[in-house]
Amino acid sequence: MADTQAAEPAVPEDEKQPRSVRVVLLALMITMMLAMLDNMIVGTAMPTIVGDLGGLEHLAWVVTAYTLATAASTPVWGKLGDMYGRKGAFMTSIVIFLIGSALSGMAQDMTQLIGFRAVQGLGAGGLMVGVMAIIGDLIPPRERGKYQGMMAGVMALAMIGGPLVGGTITDNWGWRWSFYINLPLGVVALTAISAVLHLPKKRSKARIDYLGVALLTVGITSIVLVTTWGGTEYAWTSTRIMELIGIGVTSLIGFVFWQTKAAEPVVPLHIFRSRNFTLMSVIGFITGFVMFGATLYLPLYQQSVQGASATNSGLLLLPMLGAMLVTSMVAGRVTTSSGRYYVFPVLGSALMVVGLYLLSLMDTGTSRFTSGVFMAVVGLGMGCLMQITMLVAQNSVEMKDMGVASSSTTLFRTLGSSFGVAIMGALFNNRVQDVMAERGGAAGAKMTEQSAQLDAASLAKLPDALREAYQHAVSSGTHSAFLLGSVVAVIALVAAVFVKEVPLKGAGPKAQDAESAAAPAAMVEAV
Repeated sequence: MADTQAAEPAVPEDEKQPRSVRVVLLALMITMMLAMLDNMIVGTAMPTIVGDLGGLEHLAWVVTAYTLATAASTPVWGKLGDMYGRKGAFMTSIVIFLIGSALSGMAQDMTQLIGFRAVQGLGAGGLMVGVMAIIGDLIPPRERGKYQGMMAGVMALAMIGGPLVGGTITDNWGWRWSFYINLPLGVVALTAISAVLHLPKKRSKARIDYLGVALLTVGITSIVLVTTWGGTEYAWTSTRIMELIGIGVTSLIGFVFWQTKAAEPVVPLHIFRSRNFTLMSVIGFITGFVMFGATLYLPLYQQSVQGASATNSGLLLLPMLGAMLVTSMVAGRVTTSSGRYYVFPVLGSALMVVGLYLLSLMDTGTSRFTSGVFMAVVGLGMGCLMQITMLVAQNSVEMKDMGVASSSTTLFRTLGSSFGVAIMGALFNNRVQDVMAERGGAAGAKMTEQSAQLDAASLAKLPDALREAYQHAVSSGTHSAFLLGSVVAVIALVAAVFVKEVPLKGAGPKAQDAESAAAPAAMVEAV
């Protein structure tokens, strides 16, 4: 029957996928949306939350607790899926995320909110990993490119819609609904996955590597705290930061040593023997470094220098996100039809280097059109890289390691974003404060003493001379941040050049493709 269908060219490619597979993919995209939207919605609601609960001095921990728990649990969820079955691990992570969301919405003080956000983050660590690993199980790598546009679309929608949705919910329903909104979406995803997704069950007799989990958790937690606190809560050369660096490095060295001895390692080191997997981890780290830095400082530049409102600054990211979406769709289709992918990491990295350098040239006189063109160049580069890195990484390992491959790639991107925000932030803040001292004198230096970022209301109250000084300072700060990003992106370009184009699994004659396409149908039950 499969051979007969494969011989009929009149049947559209998309219709060959069983409807039940498409239902699962829709549920996976909803879950991916939950993972990406959360911090953006909550970030918009934070001023209201602080006004209601108090505890301004603990504000940063609302985000830090979530980020720490997510980063530390990511590799563990991947390993649990490999050992005991992807579906059970994924659904458990969704349930924990929803419990954390409900509890966060019911928090009565800042301490409770921080604790509940940590619970939410534990679940969030398994969301993106589960999505990527299940897609890796359901769809052969050769066919997976077709769905890149869908994933890039969800990402773009989350980045643009997050602040808008967060503001609307907070203004009309109250900040607690910025957490409660996760519940109906999560229930829909859980119901669809429970009813339709049927992956082979696994029962591993091996014990969980608790020592490996502990060492990795301590190491990742220390690194994230260094990048979060360094230059803000504590000076980079302070005793606390040095202690955290020492603990982090020691824990990670111990972790690597222990993984060579453990019966069932959390991150089996043999996956790094694959040159492509290691290179994709490097490129993923750099992509996270660049992407989150760009999405953080571009809106700040647009609001402070170009005079955009908070809402419009989100919409002004459309050139970058739109270019990313279109390129990701094209890259996916080309990869699916040809089985070739080498050009995309190289081209994407090169465009990212050029685009970030162009962004570093922006000053107080740069028009929105010009900055939009520069952003589009960065978006084109990201579109070539965002999903291809995961695709090539998954194609480089055996099916039994799909979970740890997905979680490791996700972890490197997460760590890259932490480093990007911290290092770009340190450069930005120092440059803004220096320029304000030069142009604004004592008044300028005092104005940015506590924070180098002023909101729109504070900026509107400044005298013209100080406002102009601040605009030059922000322009100079973004120049330093994006120039650093451009230099760092060169590492991704060098790594991309050494990628070896290995045939994608599932590639081959159409008859073989038809046989491989039958596998997803066997894993799901017709709706």
